[in-house]
Amino acid sequence: MLKDKINKLLIGGGDNKKKIENLIFLLVILVITIIAINYIWNDGEKKEEVVSKDKQLAIVDTTQNTNNTEDSLELKLENILSNIKGVGKVDVMITYTESTQIIPVYNKTEKTSNTEESDSTGGNRKIEESDVSQEVVYHEENGNNIIATQKTVSPKIEGAIITAEGAQNSSVKANIIQAVEAATGLATHKIQVFEIKN
Repeated sequence: MLKDKINKLLIGGGDNKKKIENLIFLLVILVITIIAINYIWNDGEKKEEVVSKDKQLAIVDTTQNTNNTEDSLELKLENILSNIKGVGKVDVMITYTESTQIIPVYNKTEKTSNTEESDSTGGNRKIEESDVSQEVVYHEENGNNIIATQKTVSPKIEGAIITAEGAQNSSVKANIIQAVEAATGLATHKIQVFEIKN
C-alpha cells in the first residue's frame, strides 16, 4: 500500500519537478524517522562535564646526566684531597645505591565525562569516564630539546674507596677519612683508604 503510493509518486505521470519535490519530501520523512528511532533507542538525556587541569609536576626517574654528577664529585674530592699535606697523588671511587632522580615539569590534562541515561521504564544508569594525559615539558637550548626540570635529587652515596700515596702515614689517613666524611656525610666505616702501589 505504502509501496504503491511511493511508486505512483515517483513513476506516475507529471513532470520532473514534481518527482524531485516528492523525492525531497520522502528524504525529509526518512531523516525525521531515523532521528526519532535514535532518540527512542537511546532513551534519555545525557549530561557531560569536562574538567581540565594543566601544568602540574610529575616525578620521573631518569638516569640522564648521572655519570656527570658522580664523576664531578669524585674529581672534586681528588682535587681537595691532593692538596692536603702528605697525601700526594690520590684516586677516589664513590659507590651509589640509587641513581640521580630528575623531577621534570609536565603538562597534565584530566578529562572527566559523566553520562546519565534513563529509559522509558524508569531505570537510570550513570557512567563516569576519566581520561588523563601527561606530557613532559621541553625547552630548546643550543638547538637541542632539554627536559624542563623542577629539581634534581642527587644519588644516595653508599661508600668511598680512596687510594693515596701518603696513606701509609696514619695521621694522613685519618685526615683523608675526615675530609671525605665531611664532604659526603658517610660514616667512617664506609670510607676505605689504601696506599697506592709504587
